[in-house]
Amino acid sequence: MATAAQWIQGARLRTLPAAIAPVLIGTAAAFEMDSFRPVNAVLAALVALLLQIGVNYANDYSDGIRGTDDDRVGPLRLVGSGAARPEQVKYAAFGAFTAAMVLGLALVIITQSWWLILVGVGCVLAAWGYTGGKNPYGYKGLGDVFVFVFFGLVATLGTTYTQAGQINLASIIGAIGTGLIATALLMANNVRDIPTDMRAGKKTLAVRLGDKHARESYVLMLAVAILLVIILAPGRPWMLIVLLLIPACLMPAWLMINGRKRKSLIPVLKQTGLINLGYSLLFSLGLALSHGF
Repeated sequence: MATAAQWIQGARLRTLPAAIAPVLIGTAAAFEMDSFRPVNAVLAALVALLLQIGVNYANDYSDGIRGTDDDRVGPLRLVGSGAARPEQVKYAAFGAFTAAMVLGLALVIITQSWWLILVGVGCVLAAWGYTGGKNPYGYKGLGDVFVFVFFGLVATLGTTYTQAGQINLASIIGAIGTGLIATALLMANNVRDIPTDMRAGKKTLAVRLGDKHARESYVLMLAVAILLVIILAPGRPWMLIVLLLIPACLMPAWLMINGRKRKSLIPVLKQTGLINLGYSLLFSLGLALSHGF
């Protein structure tokens, strides 16, 4: 039986900033349009967190039963390590998905945007299909697309829409930015796992690009995400404070390019998660200051 600490570790807390960041940005964009709705924002945050935890448990289960995590360098995997039975981890994933759908339904009822039910169902199906099922798209190099679309575009723009009933340029730029950083986090994880993924037949984008180009893509994604705010600067000069995040990106970028040992890439995951959180906070602050509290 896995301990409570192991279940918490299996939830991969370091990935949770990727769930919170788009909600912060989406809420700030709604605030800029004078449409901040605190209850809607909290519900969106809870849905995002539960979906992220559900994805983490689902990946743990699916990779574990396939043997992908048998020779793993990095944080604990419940199934791969034998700490928990596969069915327990699967039920944990389904429980998180169910809770997310219930809270998502509450958000739909509040906003009366019934078409969002289809978006929610799509999120859950995409979360499970990442590494689950007979033909997981994460094993075909499409996992990065899933992260960018759902943890960038859908989460950010969905948050803005459920508060303002519309989206704006700031929400779109923020969605792209946080989506790129979340994808960079996945790339860092997959670069570390290239040897074991290749042996398991898991053809992630990192495997397809090759070690060198995959590492370079990480740096490129961070750079584009941060520099995109320049587009907003003419009408929102305070958005340039996001550029203060550049020094924080130097160390993980250096590790990605130069860290040859698989263990040397482990700190990059935490650092990238914090960069995403910092990006969302500075982006939101820039919008608020430009708009005027």
